[in-house]
Amino acid sequence: MSFFALTIMGLGVLSLFAEHDIISVPRLGQLPGVVGMVLAVLVFALALWAVLADARPSFVATVFLALGAALVHLGGVWGAAVAEGAGAVGATAAAGQLVLGGASAVIVVAALIAAWVAIALRRTAARAPHWPWEDDDDL
Repeated sequence: MSFFALTIMGLGVLSLFAEHDIISVPRLGQLPGVVGMVLAVLVFALALWAVLADARPSFVATVFLALGAALVHLGGVWGAAVAEGAGAVGATAAAGQLVLGGASAVIVVAALIAAWVAIALRRTAARAPHWPWEDDDDL
């Protein structure tokens, strides 16, 4: 969830400061962006789950998780744009806008942060806080 939240926040801030839409291809709706984001979140979550299966996962995995999420996002946007009728040229223009406009960089950074935090929590064996009044001994 942190990857999704960081990405949405980052893309919103990017769109706000750049003063233009993330994808602005004529006759292209919101579907490609939604499909790309859903696929990126799914792939990120599944890959992170596999990485966290190790008792002491490596932080090097963050790079591969981030690049994988960004590439799957691009592929999802491209494929959905073609399916929506934009054609190969329009779909490539949309993907190019993501890369050149900085949206793909936002996705990479969000994935790096989310993956690093998840791996750090796994390596430290962090647990939920436990308060003294939660003990069953007092009953």
